[in-house]
Amino acid sequence: MRKVFALILVTFMALTLFSCSRSKQGGEVSKDLAGKRVVMIIAHSGFRDEEFMEPKEILEGEGAEVVVASSSLDEAHGMKGATVKPDILLDDIDVSKFDAVIFVGGVGASEYWNNPKAHQIAKEALDSGKVVAAICIAPVTLANAGILKGKKATVFPSEREKLRAAGAIYTGRDVEEDGMIVTGNGPSAARKFGQTIAEKLKEEKES
Repeated sequence: MRKVFALILVTFMALTLFSCSRSKQGGEVSKDLAGKRVVMIIAHSGFRDEEFMEPKEILEGEGAEVVVASSSLDEAHGMKGATVKPDILLDDIDVSKFDAVIFVGGVGASEYWNNPKAHQIAKEALDSGKVVAAICIAPVTLANAGILKGKKATVFPSEREKLRAAGAIYTGRDVEEDGMIVTGNGPSAARKFGQTIAEKLKEEKES
């Protein structure tokens, strides 16, 4: 009986040490963004699934709270079949309660290009020193809000002239950073886009 107990104890200790080792090596996700709140703005119809889901997974995995906003509280539909029930309306976003504002892309994102409330949110967030991000065709919303003038930015290639017309410095990179502004050029950049936003929030937390 003592031998069995000893074997169990040794096994438990080995598993504990392995778990600690994985944690130190980055095998477990940190919670560096605990206490941070992020609002992700999606189109009611036609948001891009990866551009929503991948950054959301990264941010929540780091401990951030993610709130989803849209132009309707009815179920929103992604281009590839995802369905999301928004938490709040775009019109009810209180920028002061968030550390980052993210405009998700997809064909439906054009509904915010010329939306006065979306422009107000983008400008207020940037003026308050918060992270402002957009991916795919959504950077056009930032451009039309007037916050990309003289700033380096990227966008889905089909919309690059819209950024240039608004005074942005179009770089064509997968993900671009300029101050507190983060832009991405499409679905393939979704993970890097999310990671870049997470790093920006960590920098802000440490400063």
